[in-house]
Amino acid sequence: MLAYITDVLIEALNHCLTSQKEKSIMSALSWKPFIYGGLASITAECGTFPIDLTKTRLQVQGQVNDAKYKEIRYRGMVHALVRICREEGLKALYSGIAPAMLRQASYGTIKIGTYQSFKRMFVEHPEDETLMINVLCGILSGVISSSIANPTDVLKIRMQAQGSVIQGGMMGNFIQIYQKEGTKGLWKGVSLTAQRAAIVVGVELPVYDLTKKHIIMSGFMGDTVYTHFLSSFTCGLAGALASNPIDVVRTRMMNQRSQQHGGHSNYKGTLDCLLQTWKNEGFFALYKGFWPNWLRLGPWNIIFFLTYEQLKKLDC
Repeated sequence: MLAYITDVLIEALNHCLTSQKEKSIMSALSWKPFIYGGLASITAECGTFPIDLTKTRLQVQGQVNDAKYKEIRYRGMVHALVRICREEGLKALYSGIAPAMLRQASYGTIKIGTYQSFKRMFVEHPEDETLMINVLCGILSGVISSSIANPTDVLKIRMQAQGSVIQGGMMGNFIQIYQKEGTKGLWKGVSLTAQRAAIVVGVELPVYDLTKKHIIMSGFMGDTVYTHFLSSFTCGLAGALASNPIDVVRTRMMNQRSQQHGGHSNYKGTLDCLLQTWKNEGFFALYKGFWPNWLRLGPWNIIFFLTYEQLKKLDC
């Protein structure tokens, strides 16, 4: 009889623990971070897109082994903005905005949603989060989201680099890449994209969380717009410093076209691209487009986190 009662109690306890675990997992998988992350990402992208376009143009120029991009057309971000407006019109500053918005609707949604979900699966309360947990969650969410959204990134970079030369819009260019280069062309540079996203997300989101946490806990400021502004500015600078070299290589890999008989016209792979860029143009070529990159990531993160934090308050 005692054994029977013990078995019943153990079974009830296991059921209770399983139920609590399931509830914890279900609560972690909230839909709100996905929706809020996507909306905030699209808002930030629209506000900073011209800066992103100048960054792409600066990064693809000066390639010794590509006649089309060998010429140094732009001396810097401001010169690039002025010259693009003068030669191609204001509309050219938003070349590739359609795939960029589609990218943020997918990449931004998945990135923030999975990051917040992973954190809640590891720790139940935000105050229990540690830097290592946040970095791990950031890396995982960055790799997953960027890998899924890679075709939209390829489209965006192709349309930004060519400006008014490319015709047919987003769908036309999507079909053209697929017909000429196949599925492989749409996922060109996916390893670099995933590596960059792992670095950017693994740095930016934990830095934002850590900065925000320390500012609030120090009593310097509360959970206000000013705290969100300072935290987002800091994480934007950290992300730009960490990601720029891999961003240059990724941009060049995605922008090059495959030859008709296989292989690549300029670079054999990501490492070859990195080494050739360093050898032919010097180490600081890996930081081409740094200022527009930072000037984009700074405002992008500020707009994103301010929007995201305000959307979170809708629950209150």
